[in-house]
Amino acid sequence: MQSTDWLFIAQRLQALAQAGLTYSQGGYDRERYEEIRVLSVRILSNLTDEPIEKIAPLFTAETNYPTPKVDVRAVIFRAADEVLMVQEKIDQNRWTLPGGWADVGYTPFEVAAKEVWEETGLVVRPVRLLAVFDKKRHPHPLQPWYVYKFFIRCEVTGGEILPETAETGGCRWVNRAEIQTLPLSLDRTTASQIETMFTFATNPAAPALCD
Repeated sequence: MQSTDWLFIAQRLQALAQAGLTYSQGGYDRERYEEIRVLSVRILSNLTDEPIEKIAPLFTAETNYPTPKVDVRAVIFRAADEVLMVQEKIDQNRWTLPGGWADVGYTPFEVAAKEVWEETGLVVRPVRLLAVFDKKRHPHPLQPWYVYKFFIRCEVTGGEILPETAETGGCRWVNRAEIQTLPLSLDRTTASQIETMFTFATNPAAPALCD
């Protein structure tokens, strides 16, 4: 069985355990769901090399029905062959599209604009949703959390590119031909995803994508 299959099993066990703990009324059942959650965390730790001490509190803090996490990425073109990218400090300055986890209280468009401002210094206007991808269907490294990725096209309306921010070690326009040669932050964005986004640079009216 492949690692991706085990990851899916562990994530489903985690979700079933959390759902059971949310709705179960009996003490016996709760003990069994707690044990399932502990086992799933052990599997996730072995698969992702994340320490149990880091993973376990993130899951035990969840008390409601489990849902996927949401990652929002901003897609900003310059002409049809350049896209704005940043270097993630926490991932050895590897390159990715600006973005991050969705924040409670913000719409997806607001998250995209906020992340661009914080990571690049540019003010943008989000204009449309380009894609919603299920992370497991794309060649990302294994990760404990189940994630949906939103790609939102934005247009620059002001500001200026900063050479460095608290989260990024660089920011620049990247030519389409460079994408395959850049060291990418693959946990955040893959080369195939960025290449897919360029479809919308040449055909802005193309229908949004969804896994």
